[in-house]
Amino acid sequence: MSPSQSFSSRSIATRARQTDGFSLPELLVAMLIIGVLAAIAIPLFLGTTNKATDVQAKELVRNAETATESYASDHGGAYTNLSPAGVAAEEPTIATVASTRHAYLSAATGSENGYTLTATATNGDQLSIQRSAEGAITRSCHSPTLKTGCNGAENSSW
Repeated sequence: MSPSQSFSSRSIATRARQTDGFSLPELLVAMLIIGVLAAIAIPLFLGTTNKATDVQAKELVRNAETATESYASDHGGAYTNLSPAGVAAEEPTIATVASTRHAYLSAATGSENGYTLTATATNGDQLSIQRSAEGAITRSCHSPTLKTGCNGAENSSW
């Protein structure tokens, strides 16, 4: 064996014994990076869940609005005696029973020329559509439980 071969063999053997794993500072830096990423990601995921429940309620109240217009067509153009059951009779897919799994139409009231519809999301947010006697549509959100479910506030429009 030549001297250069024996030197390289010893050097490889020495390095193999010295590299048993990661050092403590390396592990701490890796844990710090994972912690920072988790601190950023977890609130984003929670916010997405709340937005999804509100979107489900918005979809429901918007479908209820369409069904309410059908209700008025069947009742001489008036919204009187409007109720969640009356809206559900026009569109059977509209849920009117409180549930923790999906949004439901919690209120529906009407007058001769206007109505108010309210859907409640699974997180407690209440999304409403109101039609005034003049035909103006107003959309509002009320967050009695989370206090921040309506675009970061307790009350807002959508």
